[in-house]
Amino acid sequence: MDLKEKIRVIEDFPQKGISFKDITTLIKDGKAFRRVIKSMADLVRHKEADLVVAPEARGFIIGAPIAYELGAGFVPIRKNGKLPGETIRVEYKLEYGIDIIEMHKDAIKPGQKVIVADDLLATGGTIFSTIELVERLGGEISAAIFLIELTDINGRENLSEYDVFSLIKY
Repeated sequence: MDLKEKIRVIEDFPQKGISFKDITTLIKDGKAFRRVIKSMADLVRHKEADLVVAPEARGFIIGAPIAYELGAGFVPIRKNGKLPGETIRVEYKLEYGIDIIEMHKDAIKPGQKVIVADDLLATGGTIFSTIELVERLGGEISAAIFLIELTDINGRENLSEYDVFSLIKY
């Protein structure tokens, strides 16, 4: 099964010049989705993981089932104002704008081993910000895992001090 063929590419979305990788066409196929999650979990299974942390929204689609597959807990990273408890936050640049993400202050205990997961590695801004939140709470990054990596944008270079894994490369 060629998983790359299951991903729909939409040009000029959400703005002109962006080539959006739409994973909804992949995840609606149960066999393909199952293979993605198992394959991604297998890429990081050798890493220690107390928790998998993932940013909303597509990161949840990837991160929660990977956590389940690894037998780890799951911590959601949300956009500004979406978490009910006391939070820490970070502002970061997207490929096409600026955003703020937050995590509960009690989500991670010092020394916990964390895998960060997301659907896409482009510039690395979202995951680097996620890592910043984890490390501010004393979590230790075991790895970063992505369904898709855009290799021409060089986001991996921004994460060079971490072990980075991706399943599909464009």
